Amino acid sequence: MTVVNSRGPATFRDAEFPADPYPGARPDHSFLHQDEQGWRLTPDTTSPSGWRVGSACLDEHLTGVGAEPVSARWPVLAYGSNACPSKITWLREQLGLTGPVVTLTATCTGLSAVWASGVRARDGQRPAVLVSSPGVVERHAVWLATAEQRRVLDECEGRGERYRLVRLHGDERVELENGRAAPVLAYAALGEIRRPLLVDGRFVPCSALGQHGARELTGVPADSDGLECTEITGEPGPPPA
Repeated sequence: MTVVNSRGPATFRDAEFPADPYPGARPDHSFLHQDEQGWRLTPDTTSPSGWRVGSACLDEHLTGVGAEPVSARWPVLAYGSNACPSKITWLREQLGLTGPVVTLTATCTGLSAVWASGVRARDGQRPAVLVSSPGVVERHAVWLATAEQRRVLDECEGRGERYRLVRLHGDERVELENGRAAPVLAYAALGEIRRPLLVDGRFVPCSALGQHGARELTGVPADSDGLECTEITGEPGPPPA
């Protein structure tokens, strides 16, 4: 990859944000990820992309390294491990993810990441799943994913088996760090082992209980996640303008 000097020195390296235990650690700011390291992104209303990396417009950097600009990427909500830098590198090593990953912090209203009813086959950890949660505000992340990056996420999330790809609508709101509302795609529960877990009739937010405690939970799968959404079959089409 060609290095753009205006990007400046890396803000962090993967080792600062391990993937275990799930959902892993993550920066508290928007970032660009490549080569096991990341660069902080800052909002900039004067640049075409709306973001800066170092002294450069984010689009200038992306196109300068042969990657798609912001306008060619779909916003995809990352509410589990996909905002963890070490997990992003795992996706590169295990599933062939390529190119710079743009990850933006977001405030989500009416949505909650809760513990799923089943565990991951590869390590026995309990993953997250998304539910409607009126009045709840949580901080998550949004990938600005290229078509190829989103296909890697499809494989990782088991699209069509464990999760379904949906477009959120209704009262749920996702607002980026620059104050813009994002019309996002998200991976929502499909198979029984990824349906939300009900313990005494209630969802268990990931923010309320860590992985160690989550693995010990017992309950039943919920009948519905309550999301107002439309499932996407095939490709989602061009990104929103």
